[in-house]
Amino acid sequence: MEPAGEVLAPPEQTVLLSSGTRMPLLGMGTFRLQGTELVSQCVDAALAHGYRSFDTAAVYGNEAEIGQALGALLPLHGLERSDVFLTTKLGPRDQGKAKAEAACLRSLEQLACGYLDLYLIHWPGTQGKPQEEQGNRQRRLESWRVLEGMYHAGHLRAIGVSNYTLGHLQELLAHCQVPPAVLQVEFHPELPQQELLDFCRQHGIHLQAYASLGCGQLLGRAEIERVADRQGRTPAQVLLRWALDQGVGVIPKSASPTRVAENAQLWGWHLNPEDMAELGVMDCNRHYCWDPSGVT
Repeated sequence: MEPAGEVLAPPEQTVLLSSGTRMPLLGMGTFRLQGTELVSQCVDAALAHGYRSFDTAAVYGNEAEIGQALGALLPLHGLERSDVFLTTKLGPRDQGKAKAEAACLRSLEQLACGYLDLYLIHWPGTQGKPQEEQGNRQRRLESWRVLEGMYHAGHLRAIGVSNYTLGHLQELLAHCQVPPAVLQVEFHPELPQQELLDFCRQHGIHLQAYASLGCGQLLGRAEIERVADRQGRTPAQVLLRWALDQGVGVIPKSASPTRVAENAQLWGWHLNPEDMAELGVMDCNRHYCWDPSGVT
């Protein structure tokens, strides 16, 4: 296994996880990025514009392409494996003791990365099982035990969860030996999840946002555009900075190199109290992606 180094990113652009490793606050999301050529193009643009974190998942079906792209491109950018932070996730079909370890090892093989900086349970339920089935609790706890073992063995530098509600998180903390370092959830002005954010802060769990742009639906909102005009920024930059100003990491995804570059222009400026107040009235508990609240 390769030695675990420190990710090459300025300290003010990273967060120190409870596991002791630093994670960049800005990462590149790869949901729906498919095909060797497109993945390589996007990873190349991301590396060129300072991204040092990449987020994927088994269910995205692109782990092998991302591994190939990083293997080919890191040397061209003067970088090594230890200079980037790589996250992937356990697929919902692989929940439970019988499948989780094999799934994790498969992701390691696909990504050809030696170790993972962060491995998440992607969903609190199990694919093919009813959301309300009581067995969901046992299977995700079994999965967590597998992750703890892989963490102690050095395959994973940090472990966490995605799409967990407050109840799911409380349940995990009551039974785990290694607490989750990260919770990744949908997070934007229409779904600020304040109670969940406060809970994570109290328990040393870093909250990371996905769908920061509301799957694109928030970009044309008048409130966002007014703040963008005042700041001289794009609506996307405002939405990403809104999360960062709360200490929440972001993983924007784009297939456009121009947008990849634009989304990286987040440092050296902040939203002011007037901006935050204007965006604060948008809360309506709206999910644009998946709502895990029905999972037992």
